[in-house]
Amino acid sequence: MEYTTLGNTGMTVSKICLGCMSFGDPDWREWVLDEEAGRELIDRAIELGVTFFDTANMYSNGASERVLGDALAEYDRDRFTVATKAYFQMDESNPNSGGLSRKALDQELANSLDRLGMDTIDLYQIHRWDYDTPIDETLAALDDAVRRGDIRYPGASSMWAHQFAESLRVSDREGYERFATMQNHYNLAYREEEREMLPLCDNEDVGVMPWSPLARGYLTRPHEDVDATLRGETEEHLYEHPYREGGGPAVNERVAELADEKGVKMAQVALAWLFQKDRVDTPIVGTTTVEHLEDAVEALDIDLSASDVEWLEEPYEPVRVSGHE
Repeated sequence: MEYTTLGNTGMTVSKICLGCMSFGDPDWREWVLDEEAGRELIDRAIELGVTFFDTANMYSNGASERVLGDALAEYDRDRFTVATKAYFQMDESNPNSGGLSRKALDQELANSLDRLGMDTIDLYQIHRWDYDTPIDETLAALDDAVRRGDIRYPGASSMWAHQFAESLRVSDREGYERFATMQNHYNLAYREEEREMLPLCDNEDVGVMPWSPLARGYLTRPHEDVDATLRGETEEHLYEHPYREGGGPAVNERVAELADEKGVKMAQVALAWLFQKDRVDTPIVGTTTVEHLEDAVEALDIDLSASDVEWLEEPYEPVRVSGHE
């Protein structure tokens, strides 16, 4: 395993962040692992040197946080960095169980702390932008959570760059804790973040931890075979992003060709491309098998030349912005 500093926080984290969306309750989504299988994967990740874990309150309606918290309770908690998120409505009968109002954040943070079995969450992220709540209120609530000791750092996820810039400006003006990280949508098949968000994060020294680094599986096998998995057959969210648009199929083919040439897997080439991006601290890698987790760690050892990177990127074409909603 390799390690890096997360943005300007000073925290050292593994170069792979294990995404925990796949742990919890198969009733939530068919491809999700039950607790026993999830624990096995988390244990193996720790053996491989993973120290950074990302979950969310809405994953399996809270069960993901419970699985992660129970698993980490068997170890020295201080070794690990835990991130979770809030925004999406957790209870259909309670509109205040979603959004980023002070009430919603206070109660959902308390619920996440309880499920994780922790006194403090290292990184507490807003899962999306709340158009109904002034960002000043959200930032004030997060700042108070830092001062109470409930969280160490606030973080953000997919939004427009102008919204993120405004958030940082308000924090500086009011003396609030700034967003320390941006969890954005970024991979070889979706590079729109390179236009504004990544330069902004670089300029502001904000940590970058991309979600969907393998394009929901699109970069793990030839595009004609992508649907031949349980998730491909059952997950409608796989098709809301423009991976198959523009130059996506050509990018997929080049990943396959380079993987064959190097004797590695497509997923490893796609991850190796992200690992060598200076603006990326640690991609969030989600998996449902130990084998795929081990493949991801091995990808740290794959060297891509400048010509490899240029060749992989060359077919890309601008596509519609996706992932902010």
